[in-house]
Amino acid sequence: MSKITDVFKKGKAFIPFITAGDPNLDITVKLVPKMAEAGADIIELGIPFSDPVAEGIVIQKADERALAAGTTTDKIFDAVKKIREQTDIPLAFMTYVNPVYVYGPDKFFSNCAQYGIDGVIIPDLPYEEKDEIYPYSSKYGIDLISLIAPTSKERIQMIAKDAQGFIYCVSSMGVTGVREHIDTDIAGMINMVKEVSDIPCAVGFGISTPQQASEIASVGDGVIVGSAVVKIIDEYGFECIDPVIEYIKNMKKAVKS
Repeated sequence: MSKITDVFKKGKAFIPFITAGDPNLDITVKLVPKMAEAGADIIELGIPFSDPVAEGIVIQKADERALAAGTTTDKIFDAVKKIREQTDIPLAFMTYVNPVYVYGPDKFFSNCAQYGIDGVIIPDLPYEEKDEIYPYSSKYGIDLISLIAPTSKERIQMIAKDAQGFIYCVSSMGVTGVREHIDTDIAGMINMVKEVSDIPCAVGFGISTPQQASEIASVGDGVIVGSAVVKIIDEYGFECIDPVIEYIKNMKKAVKS
């Protein structure tokens, strides 16, 4: 069983996302261990990309800030090395197929293993094309985390059979971003997964408030929050650490309750 899957044995997981290098990598290196101390169970690190097709405007802008600050994939690996000197919290990259191919899939996943990345999420990699990437992630023991969406329907059980780490359940149609209401039948999606696999199901896209987190945690195994955290980083810039930590503490409390 993977380090990521093991997290869910301890109860409901809270999984925040930040864009690596936003506002710069020095802040990322300081922030991630503090997020772990504040109650995060797994942390997603976004690799900034110029065409992040799954992201709404908040994370698009974060990618632009990170790229403008000179963030590269090599520099992110260097930052992860520094983070690993401070915390052993499971880390997952959120990226796209293009950056992995440009970097070189074998080199990318080799570095993931070497520097301490436990999982990789690639939202524009269809299940039917996962064999383009899976041989490399498998070779180096990195969880290739699958996504399911409300439109996945009959594909959900097919995806679940091969899933690793956890299933990323997309709660809303469209791109990432804060939403006032989440009306998707998330419980139904999760039930379809559980019919064929006991892999944990964490829910993301649109969750921002403690109430939403509590409601989602009542049906899922974990709660993923991205845009709401990134908005705090956007607002406070280089002074973002304390506000982000306070937010994470409140959200973790809601998930546990």
